Amino acid sequence: MSHEFHSLITGASSGIGRATAIQLSSTRSLVLHGRDRARLEETRQLCANPDAHALWVQDLRELDEIESGFVDFVSSRGMRIENYVHCAGAWIIGPLRLLERASAVEVMNVNFMSAMEISRLLVRRKVNDKALRNIVFVSSTASQFGAKGLGVYCASKGALDAYMRALAVELAPSIRVNSILPGAVHTPMTDSIFGNEQVRERMTESYPLGLGRESDIAGMAEFLLSDNARWITGQQLVVDGGRSVNISA
Repeated sequence: MSHEFHSLITGASSGIGRATAIQLSSTRSLVLHGRDRARLEETRQLCANPDAHALWVQDLRELDEIESGFVDFVSSRGMRIENYVHCAGAWIIGPLRLLERASAVEVMNVNFMSAMEISRLLVRRKVNDKALRNIVFVSSTASQFGAKGLGVYCASKGALDAYMRALAVELAPSIRVNSILPGAVHTPMTDSIFGNEQVRERMTESYPLGLGRESDIAGMAEFLLSDNARWITGQQLVVDGGRSVNISA
């Protein structure tokens, strides 16, 4: 039985995930993942060659359902996944004293645990037949720095990056594993921050190249999946317009 090779993008219904899907769609067949089928369909219609891309609807907060959902999806379509880009993300903002454990678990599940679960499935021969070649995790500069009210988000991205480094060693040389660490990028998830004009202006001033665009991160993902990155693995690629080196901010 012959198989079709695809690239899986989680969180493709909006933001960086949607931008990454659009960026890759002209050269690759994609599996677009999200919770909302209607929004995923919007992404597919924005892509080049819409008919070449499939939709996988799954709630990554429900870890116990990922394996059956994913295995059924790829096996029923005769798919193999050669590239995996984890763009799905969630966050909560608030002080530690008001943190609810259930909300923290949801953030950890979406940002880290689901990435671990999907990666585990993709390296299983019965599921993916050794087709996987690249994993790219969209992390955050929050994995390296602290911020008030973002403790769980920082922790989830820190876990993701630590996992990336371990996988890069374990899965070499057949699979490359890297993280992209975006700085401030205006997406639907960050509307609550960028909607405050004073905060936006203060952040803009601290970024030597200005605030980022979703396409800036999508372009890095495309590079990491390409043969031009054949000797890059285990790396945290910071894409933040120079913010992390600006000690005058």
